[in-house]
Amino acid sequence: MSNDILIQNTVEFVKQQLQNAEGGHDWFHIERVYKISLLIAKEENCDLLVVQLGALLHDIADSKFHNGDENVGSKTARTFLENQKVEENIIQNVIDIIENISFKGGNFNKKFTSIELEILQDADRLDAIGAIGIARTFNYGGFKNRAIYDPKVPPNLTMTKEEYKNSESPTLNHFYEKLLLLKDKMNTQTAKKLAEKRHAFMQLFLEEFYAEWNGDK
Repeated sequence: MSNDILIQNTVEFVKQQLQNAEGGHDWFHIERVYKISLLIAKEENCDLLVVQLGALLHDIADSKFHNGDENVGSKTARTFLENQKVEENIIQNVIDIIENISFKGGNFNKKFTSIELEILQDADRLDAIGAIGIARTFNYGGFKNRAIYDPKVPPNLTMTKEEYKNSESPTLNHFYEKLLLLKDKMNTQTAKKLAEKRHAFMQLFLEEFYAEWNGDK
């Protein structure tokens, strides 16, 4: 099977799997991460097929929507790739990416590292900030029926992985607990440059939000 056919089969599989997904973790999220990954990969010495497959499959079954099961994504991806007769070393690289890409409160020690993981982690994090990141954050907050903002509930910057996963804090807290931290966690030079503008846009949004919330404008 050619790589082009494999990628097309993967695209079709992911679209089918995510057809009813929450708006911030749907096919369009995957497509954006895929495009950003290819942009970053142009500047890096990497295995492009692993980057492509990792981008398409990184959120194939997010644990947030599967009762916290952190193994369901890698199991789903492995079954699909094995059925596509993909070589085991490529499958394992993709699985390692899926299992290590998430932020998880920033208190997660990666058990695996590769340039392909760094590229995909950057692409995924870039989609979590800027205008798209703001939209995704409030979409997910609405999906979970969370308050938009509560001045009496401050952000928690020392959460454990489990506390982060189970947090029900107001949506605006997520900016401080994750989104504003991502700029300084980018791996590649391309992503660092892209993150600067998106980070600045979020800061501008927050300034406007507080001004409107307080009735200053």
